[in-house]
Amino acid sequence: MKRIKYLVLKSILITFFLLSIKFGNSQNANKSLVSAKDTLDEVTVTATRLKTSVKTVPYSTNTLSAREIFKYQFRTAPEALYGLTGIFIQKTNHGGGSPFVRGLTGNQLLYMVDGVRINNSTFLYGPNQYLNTIDIYSIASIEVLRGSGSVQYGSDAMGGVVQLFTKQPEFNSLKKLKVNALTKVISNNMEYSNHAEVFFGSPKLAFYIGSSLRQFGDLYGGDTTGKQSPSGYKEYSINGKLKYKLNETTQVTLSSQFLKQSDVPLYHKVKLENYSFYNFAPQQKQISYLRYDKLTKRPLVNKISFLFSLQNSLENRSYKKNNGLYAFHEIDRVITQGLSFEIESKLTKKISNNFGVDLYRDKVLSQKIQQHLVNNISLSQRGLYPNNAININSSLFALQHVNLKKFKIESGLRYNYYKISISDTFSGAADKKPIQISSSSLVGNMGIVYNLGLFNKIYASANKCYRLPNIDDMGTIGLVDFRYEIPSYNLSPEKTTNLALGYRFANKFIEAGLEIFHMQLVDLITRVQVQGQKIDGNNVYRKENSQSSFIRGMEGTIGVMFSKNFTLKVNGSYCYGQNTSKNEPMRRIPPLNGRGLLVYQKKNFEFILENCFTFKQNRLAQGDKDDNRIPIGGTPGWNITNLYFALESKSWNVNLGFLNLFNKDYRTHGSGINGMGRSASLTVQYQISK
Repeated sequence: MKRIKYLVLKSILITFFLLSIKFGNSQNANKSLVSAKDTLDEVTVTATRLKTSVKTVPYSTNTLSAREIFKYQFRTAPEALYGLTGIFIQKTNHGGGSPFVRGLTGNQLLYMVDGVRINNSTFLYGPNQYLNTIDIYSIASIEVLRGSGSVQYGSDAMGGVVQLFTKQPEFNSLKKLKVNALTKVISNNMEYSNHAEVFFGSPKLAFYIGSSLRQFGDLYGGDTTGKQSPSGYKEYSINGKLKYKLNETTQVTLSSQFLKQSDVPLYHKVKLENYSFYNFAPQQKQISYLRYDKLTKRPLVNKISFLFSLQNSLENRSYKKNNGLYAFHEIDRVITQGLSFEIESKLTKKISNNFGVDLYRDKVLSQKIQQHLVNNISLSQRGLYPNNAININSSLFALQHVNLKKFKIESGLRYNYYKISISDTFSGAADKKPIQISSSSLVGNMGIVYNLGLFNKIYASANKCYRLPNIDDMGTIGLVDFRYEIPSYNLSPEKTTNLALGYRFANKFIEAGLEIFHMQLVDLITRVQVQGQKIDGNNVYRKENSQSSFIRGMEGTIGVMFSKNFTLKVNGSYCYGQNTSKNEPMRRIPPLNGRGLLVYQKKNFEFILENCFTFKQNRLAQGDKDDNRIPIGGTPGWNITNLYFALESKSWNVNLGFLNLFNKDYRTHGSGINGMGRSASLTVQYQISK
């Protein structure tokens, strides 16, 4: 297997080398690899908190444009990331989807929407479903920063940052109204989606409002799986954004979005763990924010931004064992207030800075209700988390950007302080004296890009990243996966040192990149079994800073334009994770995986042939071997082939997809449900502009 992986990576490098010889010195091309329709993909803000070309940052990034999101008609926000370089998607259930970046997921990745952190103090270790609480039809673009982010955005960005940018209304010199209506269906009744949106623009006022109504049927797997029931669910969302110009230099933005998912089943709980039902019923997410931006002509204070946000997250888990006398309802609500202040400075043409303050406050409300199914008597119990717990997360940051003739240098520092107050510790009743826990972290980063000339660049970066222990780490009581957890109050921040070395090549015919990285992880918070204790027949675990590990790997991508109509894009990613404390593999490390795309474009027609693949993952930690979602001996490798057709006109857009053409049965590593079998999707959008 190691020999095969080596040969795959070697073939990518050889292919890139040969193509460079053929096209590297062709400077008279009249057509760029990136079409005019996709030029917006070349700008990223997540990597540096400033609008910057992705080709000139010393970090690894992914960008997904609005056009690509519409072209592929992704079902959910996490599924939109699958196949991007260095990103692997795990699905515990059909209503979930958890990205792995550099081998890390869950609360070791930071999720953001329009600059607002959506990670809260109940984000759990391991895969979670929270990225799917953002409506895919509200998203204009997605950026992923791999291997960096704690200095730029704070705690949790150990593997990186996934930032979603929602749709923007645009100002217009004349009043302009645009209405879009969209319908999507997938065969076997697997999806019926409807979305409508309105954009209005005038010289000073612009707004957007959109709503989605979606129904997902049970997911059909490949040739040997068939219907996976129960897995379907319903979803409703409404999103709005208003922008107002106070004057030519000052702008206010008000945004709000709400999503509700009803009766989302955990398929593997019913299939493998003797539950008659286990649902998120419902799962809700509301994000609102008010943003103030002002431009000045002063170099020291070139731009001032305030961002005030309010979030309300609700997760209701309802479940019952087969032949059980009780049903249980666990209700967790997190109310999050956020405030960010940032100043951008342009000291000279070559030096700029941005610095500011981030402050977030979580309040956690948690309860558990035990319902007797015969006499219908309900009993209130202590919830999964301590009720009325408070988590305060505050930080100061400063970033510097230096752009010299041959070099571009990025550097920064962030100081983070947090405080958790827990009054409900174990019994469910408020204790007389709350437990107060506090700690802090100071991290820095440095990245350099060097322009070699003739379309070649090299870059290197060193990033210190961290994750502050949260209320899920410290205060959890109850069944999580197949373990029973009890609280732990003496935890320290998790820390990583991320080192990377990369190379980029780009001319009018070829774009390519290769990066090797090494991540050293210390003080990782892991579940440790309490020997000799069981609760309700389940082994008891407590979290401790008990693990040191490393992850190293390689990521590569190649894009070649063979003619003005045909483009080939290939990427591959490999991670090797080792738990040095236990001398075993790290848990849930994705296998070697990648994607190939052959794209044909002519006028308003586009055809895409896609092949996605992964190798077998048989390097398993003991926790992987104990996980009933991972087959004995490891998760088999697979490859699937998809076809997409897109036809655009002034008023109509039609997208047709044929998925998993050969009906392969497959499962992404660590998932609780198999992937979609052979199916067809049709999306029709109608647009009116006035």
